Amino acid sequence: MAFLQSITSKIKVPAVVGQTLGKVKANPKVARGLAIGGTAYKKMAMVKVGTPILVLAALSMITLPLPPTLLDILFSFNISLSMVVLLVAIYSKRPLDFGSFPSVLLLTTILRLSLNVASTRVILINGQEGTAAAGKVIESFGNVVMGGSYTVGIIIFSILVIINFVVVTKGAGRIAEVSARFTLDSMPGKQMAIDADLNAGLINQEEAVQRRLDVTREADFYGSMDGASKFVKGDAIAGILILFINLIGGIIIGVFQYDLTVASSAHIYTILSIGDGLVAQIPSLLLSVASAIIVTRQSGSKQEMGQQVMGELLGKPKVLYICAGILFVMGIVPGMPHFAFLVLAALSGGIGLFLQKRIENKEKEARENPVKAERPAAEVKELSWDDVSEVDVIGLEVGYRLIPMVDKSQGGELLTRVKGVRKKLSQDLGFLIPPVHIRDNLDLGPNSYRITVMGVTFGEAEVQPDRDMAINPGQVFGEINGIQTKDPAFGLDAVWIAKSDNDMALGLGYTVVDCSTVIATHMSQILVNNCSSLLGQEEVQNILDIVARTQPKLVNGLIPSVVSLGLLTHILQNLLNEGVPIRDMRTILETLEDYARKSQDPEVLTAACRIGLRRLIIQDIVGGEAVIPVITLAPDLEKVLHKSLETGGAEGIGIEPGLADRIQKSLAEASSNQEMAGEPSILLTSGMLRSTLSRFVKNSIPGLRVLSYQEIPDDKQIKIVSVVGNNTNRSNMQIR
Repeated sequence: MAFLQSITSKIKVPAVVGQTLGKVKANPKVARGLAIGGTAYKKMAMVKVGTPILVLAALSMITLPLPPTLLDILFSFNISLSMVVLLVAIYSKRPLDFGSFPSVLLLTTILRLSLNVASTRVILINGQEGTAAAGKVIESFGNVVMGGSYTVGIIIFSILVIINFVVVTKGAGRIAEVSARFTLDSMPGKQMAIDADLNAGLINQEEAVQRRLDVTREADFYGSMDGASKFVKGDAIAGILILFINLIGGIIIGVFQYDLTVASSAHIYTILSIGDGLVAQIPSLLLSVASAIIVTRQSGSKQEMGQQVMGELLGKPKVLYICAGILFVMGIVPGMPHFAFLVLAALSGGIGLFLQKRIENKEKEARENPVKAERPAAEVKELSWDDVSEVDVIGLEVGYRLIPMVDKSQGGELLTRVKGVRKKLSQDLGFLIPPVHIRDNLDLGPNSYRITVMGVTFGEAEVQPDRDMAINPGQVFGEINGIQTKDPAFGLDAVWIAKSDNDMALGLGYTVVDCSTVIATHMSQILVNNCSSLLGQEEVQNILDIVARTQPKLVNGLIPSVVSLGLLTHILQNLLNEGVPIRDMRTILETLEDYARKSQDPEVLTAACRIGLRRLIIQDIVGGEAVIPVITLAPDLEKVLHKSLETGGAEGIGIEPGLADRIQKSLAEASSNQEMAGEPSILLTSGMLRSTLSRFVKNSIPGLRVLSYQEIPDDKQIKIVSVVGNNTNRSNMQIR
């Protein structure tokens, strides 16, 4: 460590390393163990450009040849730095006390791999000069570990790699992954707990801010550790490959280029290769152990690792008594090493006796100096209906990489876009869209999201938060580089492009939207298609309360004496399900006033309301056009359908399957022709068939609107553009 202190004034240390050494200085035990002077620490802590310099130095080591003396210095520094990191990890009380560890792990890995490349160049170029060609450090490690045997050296190196790669790194990586998932999953609960404590007055605003910051830092730390563990894994694999490259390549170069004998070449390059591998693997193993210690520490711990472990292992003298008894029995068995087992048995028994007396003294002191009794633990609350969570009416679940999109403090715009969608749909449909419950879901992919309505998934897609989507509207003037995809809302061809290519995409005719707009548009489309599910009796009552302010006699005379709240809700849901907004509640209620005394059938009343709202329906479809282009059914086909309805009932189940398939294909073709011509696709039929055909084409031909003859206003004219079913007996129905 004195060597490390002597070179700190000459080597630019990264800022992250400065932070690490700062933690060492704060802990007297580590500071005394490493003997790091205060002056050297201050110099390193003040280095603010250390990270760029380290990266440039790593690139220099990769590209430029280094003399053996400088390699010795750098390898020694690498080992010393790894020891510093390990000791800081051991003496940190919480994982967040070493929050810069993922960055330190990355920088030390880069440094070590750069040194490997530099030493490999020296070994392969100058290896014929002897075992000291790559410096004294590599030569010493190779000779000491090999002990004069190539096989021993290779076995020792293999064991180190197995310990590092299979045991330590694999376990630490798994712990980091699980910790990251559970930490992210628990974030909403922790945030709510902080808000509850703040509202209850248990903490003040400053403490709440600090606790929220700690929760965010903890999530960021474990998320970073999940990825940083891959550095160590990759480093172990790289060490194995570099060893074989040095060994095999060196022997070939020595034999064929420098005319060395096979034995001499194998001797030189084996020492150099194993020495180089060990010099790299020892720091790698130290960092792997440090990583494992960090991720296995408890977040709420207030003790150093040594104090916590010793306190828990030696906290129960009975365990030591049992251990001493077992060791004593093993020690008196003939043939066993009596001295070792009996000494350990006596030592375990003595420590147990010492701890027992210590515990008894503390209990005696507590009895002599009684303190205020602790409050009894609160009784477990009995399970109640409050513990049963209701299903979210509208839910948006996002992967953990999309969380910044819903965080305004990080510039997220998704909440604003969702609020805009709710406002527009509420104005268009005529009732208040329920709030959207947004939460993270670790079961989803990092870039995925899921939209649910009443707990049922209606849409799920993957987005690229760092890119924009260029949508092909049908005619573009060229292609643009990016990730090919589909627009989740309408299924159009699209490309995820870099934000710098937006102007180019717009010039080529693409429609460019950001990631938040993609999700908001997808949600808007789903809510429009399922708006009837969002309207319940509570929403209908709120609508009636608003109408009653201006039309009190109409509402009080109709509800509930003539039309029950449940029946009105059913009728309004039918209208929404057929794409009819319920903004004009006065017309709807007046229509029900006229017809509800004659019939309580919701289908009949829905048809009557549609006729009353016919001007609004036509305006939403064709605007102010005087002529309405329509598709009609041939008279023979209508007769067949009427007969089928009489046979199968109002649900239309009496329609022969083959006929239904031909009708669907013909209507789809006619609707497509209308869309290609830039006109709305409207199927005009009789009032008896309208409801059945509307359900028939709702999902198969989404753009086709079905109207009855009675729903055409008197001041509008119709133009028949297609007639479906000229000959119902043919295999393919004709359109003229």
